[in-house]
Amino acid sequence: MDTSVVLPVEAEGFVQSLETFSLREIGSPRWFRQHEYIEKLNMQAILNASATHDEFIKELLVSHGKIPTLVHEMILVELWKQKVFPILCQLQDFSPKSTFHLYMVIHHEATVINLLETIMFHKDSCEAADDSVLDLVDYCHRKLTLLVSKTSREGAPTQDRHSLTARADASSIQELQIQSAALEFEISLKALSVLRYITDHTDSISVINRMLCTHNMPCVLVQLIDCCPWSRYSSGEVEKYINGKWQKIPLEDQLKMTKLDGQVWIALYNLLLKEDCQRKYDFNNFNKNQLLKLRGFLTEVLLDQLPNLVALQRFLAHLAVTDPAPPKKELILEQLPEMWNRIMHENSGKWKAVAKYQVKETFNPSENDLRQQAQRLAQTYSLDVMESLIPEKPKCGSCGKEAAKRCSRCQGEWYCHRECQVKHWPKHKTACQLMTEATEKIQRDLNIKT
Repeated sequence: MDTSVVLPVEAEGFVQSLETFSLREIGSPRWFRQHEYIEKLNMQAILNASATHDEFIKELLVSHGKIPTLVHEMILVELWKQKVFPILCQLQDFSPKSTFHLYMVIHHEATVINLLETIMFHKDSCEAADDSVLDLVDYCHRKLTLLVSKTSREGAPTQDRHSLTARADASSIQELQIQSAALEFEISLKALSVLRYITDHTDSISVINRMLCTHNMPCVLVQLIDCCPWSRYSSGEVEKYINGKWQKIPLEDQLKMTKLDGQVWIALYNLLLKEDCQRKYDFNNFNKNQLLKLRGFLTEVLLDQLPNLVALQRFLAHLAVTDPAPPKKELILEQLPEMWNRIMHENSGKWKAVAKYQVKETFNPSENDLRQQAQRLAQTYSLDVMESLIPEKPKCGSCGKEAAKRCSRCQGEWYCHRECQVKHWPKHKTACQLMTEATEKIQRDLNIKT
């Protein structure tokens, strides 16, 4: 059965109503209504893209000029998380009955970057983003440099949002901080894909200059390949982050390229081999030495999987024995990103005032408001819709075959037959108990009586 989240006529109403908010308005009823619209648009966009149907969500966002609005929303929440959320967590008079509203604000950034990742695959989306592409490049740079820094300092992340369980000794605010950190990893990986699509499509001198001269994106990408944050060793086994979760990789598949590996290499290919980019990039000694590190990663196995990289290998071989001329100094009128700076300027010195206002007016909703919000989101996240978003068929937790039945208690594990479920129960029992308790806790927090 073909599942739809929204019909085209409904989606058009959602897209037309999208607007920009101030920092103070984050979490307000009007803001939450828009959050729900964006959640539904995101789900429908994923469904359309995965089924290669008419991508009407992308078409609507392009035709109504709403992609800059999405970029603004994402950067607004990013700044709220950096500047306001830490103050909220420290306020002594802030002890909300439920952290549900706060979590949905934190999750909003992930929803928007997910939607942008889906639509920016297309060239007309990049064109429709107009000047906000510059803000998007800056955003991606912030996320990727933090990802490199964190991975270099701590190693590959050890948690993801599917494996997080609340610690018994953690307060609700501490749990929220843990969830926020886990989401940040996923957001950064989405930013990598968005950056790659920008390198595919843009021919704007200002955008190219921003990526190459202001942010030196080629060197950031070299560092990403070097530290590879989506791959790790766990208990002596190789795991890779694929489709939103860490998966154990069999020995015979360990050299297979993941989608994330491909995104980095294609972005590098575009930034180093496109003619407009080569004219702008400064191949000085530092940059040259960083780029030549790539030669060690360009193995025959990699080239077999992404044959276009043969041209990059040749370019690096030539770079190793030559000193390219420095880029020509050209007098150009360069556009600059505005969103981050404007939000910072408007709220400079007001972060604490915003936090106090939101404690009083926004994040202490009534029980009735919480219940209504939860019911609306339950309709958005219906089980049929969520299952249709899974990128591959569920696998049996016992034997690994395709599965059609799930654990009736926790709803989190799949099985092909009753026999496999019975056989797997001793291993699944503890996880089942934890997931069931976590679900019950969320229901209590949302004040839903089932």
